[in-house]
Amino acid sequence: MDAVRIQESDFSIEQEVDALRSGSRRIGGIATFMGCARDFSEGRDVYSIRFEQYADMAEKAMRTLRDEAMDRFDIIETRIIHRVATVHAGDRIVLIVVGAEHRGPAFDACRWIIDELKRRVPIWKKETTPDGESWVSAHP
Repeated sequence: MDAVRIQESDFSIEQEVDALRSGSRRIGGIATFMGCARDFSEGRDVYSIRFEQYADMAEKAMRTLRDEAMDRFDIIETRIIHRVATVHAGDRIVLIVVGAEHRGPAFDACRWIIDELKRRVPIWKKETTPDGESWVSAHP
């Protein structure tokens, strides 16, 4: 499986961590971030969230993030997966897995990647609430 993917289907955290680990025996620390759908946001119930992307630009931006993280942090490998689908409370949305020799760089890179992904990657979400549907502005 490709280290950077946009997909409709769910992902397996265990498979992604195993894929990362299989690439190097130098990895001593692995940091992960998984984003999940909530049933409440900005003071209202949320029934579902629909994620959409701008064609191939989103995956290209994610690949750029991966490359930048590999250059910027002392890490060995990283995997970035984001779903574009309709999800419900508790469903997985995004996964970032970072492997490094030590935990510090893995944690730093993992946080930087998710923050930059939310800021730079053209993926949008539309929430369905009791009041109808609405596009959601970026969250920190």
